[in-house]
Amino acid sequence: MKIFSVSQIRAWDAFTIANEPIQSLDLMERASCSFVKWFCERFDDRQCVKIFCGMGNNGGDGLAIGRLLLQKHYNVQVFIVKHSDTDSPDFRENLTRLQLQTHVHWIENASSVPDLSSNDYVIDALLGSGLSRPAEGILADAIQAINGSHSMVISVDIASGLFADAPNSPLDAIVKPAFTVSFQCPKLAFFQPQCGENVGEWHVVNIDLHPDYERITATSYFYTAPGQINSLSNPRKKYSHKGSFGHALLIGGSYGKMGAIVLSAKACLRSGVGLLTVQIPRCGYDILQTSLPEAMVLPDWHWMVNTTVPDVSSYSALGIGPGLGKDSLTLAMLKELFPTLTQPVVLDADALNLISENPDLLHSIPKNAILTPHPKEFQRLLGNGWKDDYEKLDFLRDFAQKHQLIVCLKGAHTAVALPDGSIHFNSSGNPGMATGGSGDVLTGILTGLLAQGLPPAEAAIFGVYQHGAAGDRAAQKCTQPGLIASDIINEMGW
Repeated sequence: MKIFSVSQIRAWDAFTIANEPIQSLDLMERASCSFVKWFCERFDDRQCVKIFCGMGNNGGDGLAIGRLLLQKHYNVQVFIVKHSDTDSPDFRENLTRLQLQTHVHWIENASSVPDLSSNDYVIDALLGSGLSRPAEGILADAIQAINGSHSMVISVDIASGLFADAPNSPLDAIVKPAFTVSFQCPKLAFFQPQCGENVGEWHVVNIDLHPDYERITATSYFYTAPGQINSLSNPRKKYSHKGSFGHALLIGGSYGKMGAIVLSAKACLRSGVGLLTVQIPRCGYDILQTSLPEAMVLPDWHWMVNTTVPDVSSYSALGIGPGLGKDSLTLAMLKELFPTLTQPVVLDADALNLISENPDLLHSIPKNAILTPHPKEFQRLLGNGWKDDYEKLDFLRDFAQKHQLIVCLKGAHTAVALPDGSIHFNSSGNPGMATGGSGDVLTGILTGLLAQGLPPAEAAIFGVYQHGAAGDRAAQKCTQPGLIASDIINEMGW
């Protein structure tokens, strides 16, 4: 699914109006019907619905939603914040229609903002995605009242006061909804950690904007939805054998950190790789052979750390980093190994930390290698921080393009940055996966997929999604607080 900017979404509306064709008022009605359908499937008519409308088209949506909910016998009260002397034509027409059914309340100053109860449903339709400056005056007063209530708040398309694709100031007045119902596609703001409390749980409803616009319009941002993932799966043929699915090499582990490489190796096997060899320091030999008899072990001569440069000619893909440690002998091994690699490779954990501390290593990494940093590791790779999450995305894109690497920046909606400048946000996963070893599992999955022949970009997008999907299944069984990394492995399968 493509993620468009505010200007592109506005152009999509105009394209639909011109080419369907459809009147803008009827398109607004279609969007409002989609919102009402979503709302009625989740909330009953026993509580009061208070709708706060601005005077633009987002307010027009709110007026239409109020009329439609009244027709479904909901107890609806509509409040219009008079923040301007002008309104939009579609707002005006929907106001006329609504006033045939009910009285509309006008909010002209802070004292006329209504009291809100914890039993109320509040629908926020004050300001839409076209917002270009912070909410001020009576709008800010209304937002403060909504945020100060204990009501269930649902925002129409985007939370009022939130910029859709640019950072807000920390002092801006922004609604804090429990839910955001976005029309047709998600907004870039939905994927920024700094916007989390101003988005809540978000959903996209289809309003049948013209499909040709989406097909012909370019964007750098994408959302990996479940329906897109099925086409990336790698079905097995009847007469396949273990050699058909590649031979992976994982390099990791150090004294006290053998669990990381065990988790990664088990996930690699679960991902479907035909053969797996694991290079570890000698102290982990018994651990790995006992815990994972399906894997072959290549023990290093050193008892504590990895030091030996392996002959990689027989391997389809490599994964390096889980539990690796940062010993100087390990660093020397990576310096010698990296320039020899022609196979796809995944780099994680201490492999990334060693690169951060020795930036020259970055130039010897094979093109299209997959890096899987969490935000702190990525910050160390960059050598500097960022002022906000939008700048972080710019740095992520620039880094992937400059070095021709694939970077999976881990977190909620893990962002997969490709060398072509595109960023793909993931749809699966949950906060229970924020636990030690979860990243090691991802490294194993990605290494296994590469060994089976998936192109690196597809392996990164598919692997990140399946990692999250397994985590979602695990959380259903174990709860999010009770989830541990091995639970993710136990729920793998596609």
